[in-house]
Amino acid sequence: MIFAHVPRGRRTSQRTLHVVDIIPLEPGMAVAAQLSEADIALAAARGFRAVVAVRPDGEAPDQLLQADAAEAAEKRGLAFRYLPVSGASVIDDDTVAAFARLMEELPGPVLFYCGTGTRCAILWSQAAAPRLGIDAVLATTREAGYALEVLRDTLQERSQWRAAAPEQPTTKFAPIQMSDV
Repeated sequence: MIFAHVPRGRRTSQRTLHVVDIIPLEPGMAVAAQLSEADIALAAARGFRAVVAVRPDGEAPDQLLQADAAEAAEKRGLAFRYLPVSGASVIDDDTVAAFARLMEELPGPVLFYCGTGTRCAILWSQAAAPRLGIDAVLATTREAGYALEVLRDTLQERSQWRAAAPEQPTTKFAPIQMSDV
């Protein structure tokens, strides 16, 4: 599957249709900013099999609510999950574990979205660092347009915690090079 990459946060216009950037972080897993119903249709057309809303309802007045996103996804045969994450909960152990479970359990490819894609990238980096390595995760997010170096200590702690708890889910995905997309 090939994804176009436009710098994070921009939307491209095709007549009156707005299409959000889909940014792959590894095979079978990508992140995006807030989706519209048209974006969900495009995700289905591009072969995604699941969509996860990480943005809480009501965060912005014009956002697509999770119930409407779920309906749009289901209409197109996509699995849909809602994992509302805000503020400091982006580094909460239970939140990261829930994100990792969704990566493991949902049929791929999976598209996670939030306001700008940053929360999803932060969650992915924490879930993926024990498996892929901290330097690889930070390089991937940097190449994708997310400056997450500030999370290095958090990723180190999480990697040590995960190493001590092998029963945590591991995903079926392999690392991706941004040059491959």
